[in-house]
Amino acid sequence: QVQLVESGGGLVQPGGSLRLSCAASGSIFSIYAMFWYRQAPGKQRELVAAITSGGSTKYADPVKGRFTISRDNAKDTVYLQMNSLKPEDTAFYYCNAKGRYYSDYGALEDFTSWGQGTQVTVSS
Repeated sequence: QVQLVESGGGLVQPGGSLRLSCAASGSIFSIYAMFWYRQAPGKQRELVAAITSGGSTKYADPVKGRFTISRDNAKDTVYLQMNSLKPEDTAFYYCNAKGRYYSDYGALEDFTSWGQGTQVTVSS
């Protein structure tokens, strides 16, 4: 299977910046796309940003112009640079990846994996 491990969350003041990282590991053949989601208390999980293997990106309206998603295909790692953070950005941030991996039997299979999440708190 494929595992995702996030890092980089924490407490930051409004207007500050944070950079999240998510590294994928396992018997990976290819990763089609990687995503960042977030979930605030009492709210549904929402898509924040997405990036394909070719570098095409998509952002949720609330973060456009403030957040930047990027990826290092050689390291199977995706990043989320968050600038001009606002209190409403406070949430648990999750990484997601979709692609293909080698099963225990050596066959290529599709996967969708989630990371464990990292807390981002924006507060003065």
